Amino acid sequence: MISLLPPGARIFVACDAVDGRKGFDSLAAIVKSALKREPLEGSIFVFRNKSGHRCRCLVWDRTGWMMLLKRLESGIFRFPSGDQASIEIDAGQLRMLLDGIEMGVRAPRTNSEARGA
Repeated sequence: MISLLPPGARIFVACDAVDGRKGFDSLAAIVKSALKREPLEGSIFVFRNKSGHRCRCLVWDRTGWMMLLKRLESGIFRFPSGDQASIEIDAGQLRMLLDGIEMGVRAPRTNSEARGA
């Protein structure tokens, strides 16, 4: 799926979930109003639904909108959280995200946690 997306495009992940029924125009409106980005700039905008089982990538490719949808068969998408409306990630992080792998940096375990105490 990654090879379908424009090479070199910036990738923005929405930190808040959106209604999974939203289509092209509704998601583009969220990009403009909530993410404060220009939806026609050619960036890739990534959203997840409220349950976390579905993820959508929205991109304008100079001739029209393209939306890619992925549903995980088990587990949920591990989107980053934060005070911002969105964060910028790279293509490798997008691959991890779409595979259901958590992108966050984990704190090192203490010795007592490692021993199970």
